[in-house]
Order: sequence, then C-alpha cells, then structure tokens
Amino acid sequence: MAGHAARGRGGGRPTLEEVAARAGVGRGTASRVINGSPRVSAATRTAVEAAVAELGYVPNTAARALAANRTDAIALVVPEPETRFFAEPYFSDMLRGVGAQLSETEMQLLLIFAGNDQRRQRLAQYLAAHRVDGVLLVSVHADDPLPDLLSQLEIPAVISGRRCAEEPLPSVDSDNFAGACAAVDHLLARGRTAIATITGRLDVYGAQRRLDGYRAALRDAGRPVDERLIAPGDFTEEGGRRAMRELLAACPEVDAVFAGSDVMAAGARQALREAGRRIPDDVALVGFDDSAIARHMDPPLTSVRQPIEEMGRAMIDLLLAEIADDRPAAVRRLERRQLVLPTELVERDSS
Repeated sequence: MAGHAARGRGGGRPTLEEVAARAGVGRGTASRVINGSPRVSAATRTAVEAAVAELGYVPNTAARALAANRTDAIALVVPEPETRFFAEPYFSDMLRGVGAQLSETEMQLLLIFAGNDQRRQRLAQYLAAHRVDGVLLVSVHADDPLPDLLSQLEIPAVISGRRCAEEPLPSVDSDNFAGACAAVDHLLARGRTAIATITGRLDVYGAQRRLDGYRAALRDAGRPVDERLIAPGDFTEEGGRRAMRELLAACPEVDAVFAGSDVMAAGARQALREAGRRIPDDVALVGFDDSAIARHMDPPLTSVRQPIEEMGRAMIDLLLAEIADDRPAAVRRLERRQLVLPTELVERDSS
C-alpha cells in the first residue's frame, strides 16, 4: 500500500498539484506550507502535511531553488595550490567543520582551488554567472582580488582570517595575538632567554598578529626584541627548516623557538636535530594550530590550539545568515560581522 500511495496519478512521482488537490487547497497555498511560510492557518498546514505524508510527496529541491533564484550550493574557495591544501592539517580540519555544519542543510558544497591567475579568472567567470549562493574564503592573502570581486558581485561571502583590522567582509578568526602571547609567556616561564620566532607569510594578517603577539609578550616581560631572532617562514615544512638554519647561523645561543604553525615547527625540529640540538634540553619548541602533527611529533609538540573545526562551523552559520538576509549588500556590510574565537596553549614535552 505504501508503494502505491507514493505514486501520482500517472504512476510516477507525486506532484505538488496532487498534494494541493488532496488537501483541498490551491497550489500556491500548498507550496507555502512546504516551504515553511508562516502565512497559512494551522488547519491548512495540517491538511497539507497530511496530504504530503499520504502521497509520499518529495519536494523538487532543484525547482524550488530555481524559483527562488537560488542554486542551493556554496563554494569553499582556497586561493592556494592543491599541494598545500592536502599537506596542511589546517585545511582538512576546516573542511571537516564546514562539512559537518552543512550536512544539516540541503546545501551542496563545491571545493574550488584558485592558486594562480588562470584559475582566478575562471573562478571570476563562474561566480559572475551566480552559480553559487555564497562563498567561503580560506587562507586569503592581503593582495588577493577575490574578496573585492565578491563584494562587487554582491555574492554573500565569509572569510576565514581577516585581511586587515578593518576587514569589510564577515569573518571568522582565532585570536592569533593572544595565542602568540601565551606561547612566548610559556617559554619565558620555562626560563628561556633567547626566544626566536619563525613567522608565517606576513601578507597573511593572522601571521602578522602572531608576530605582534611575540613582540608584545617580550616587551611586557621587559625583554628586548632582537631582530636576529625573527626569521621569515611560509607555513611550509621546508620553510620552517630553512628559517631554523638561518636562526642558528645568526644567533647560535637561541634556546627557544615559537613557530607560527605546527608544520613549520616540524621543519624546525629537523634542522635542530641536524645541528645536534636536543629538544627541549637545548632548545624548547612551540608551534601553532595543535594539529595531528603536534601530537605525533617526537617529542610531542607544545602548540597553540586553534578551534579550526569550530571556525568552519561558525563560517557556515555566518554565511547562511548572509544568504538569508535580503537587505541590500551595502546595508549588510555596515554591520561587519566579525567573530574571533579563543585560542589555548596545549603543553607537551617539546618545551
């Protein structure tokens, strides 16, 4: 009987018209009930819901999206090469949080890489055709044109990690400054006197804030900031290895290192071992992210925990709110919805 009830008059999938006829209402009224509109009476809602259940009606989400000028899809855009995406736990953790939160909706997720000019141009054409309802931007550099393009196209967007203090797009970030301060305070409390840092790419605002936190913690402790102890990195393992070698050459007395990511800390550890330095006996080491890398290093790495999965979930919540907000984009931008999540130092044997 159930299989028979789930078929329409023509023997196929039940239609909205058949639901309306069964409930004794017009097609528009049935549609409003199915789409959750409050502008129907309780009795009408009950009648339509009963008809849906009896017929086994399943809404055509594609048709609903088209009628509402919606695609029911969002894009997660990563302006980085695929090699970096798959090498760094940050991205997989972010994707896990985004996917988990989005699974509670009917929205589809598209993963798009835009790591070079050609891919950016193709992405611009794709977005200009309004083939997605919104965009999540992850790992954006200060000079990246994509955020401005999204603003021009008035496509709802949320950015992971602000580009500057006055970021105009809604954003979700971790407290990079406080996390760096906590890392340096921890090393100072361990009695370390020559504390170095390996920065991420400084065209990334989060990396700038980690460097700011490093400097501030030293100043607050009455320690001078020795520029020889600041080495540029690029968030890669090789970058961390290279920076550590530079630090050892410039300042052999270094006895602690705060690396701006766990991946760079792994590279720094290799360079320290090559130089015969023991961790933490000779040089204490602290990373940032608290990724799986930190837990599996030898010795396990002290690291600043970013709530990356929580950030991914929060990005989805912000983006869905942006998509549902039918006010003009210029009005929405005035609110500048910015969310900063706290970080936490996780102590292990490397420090």
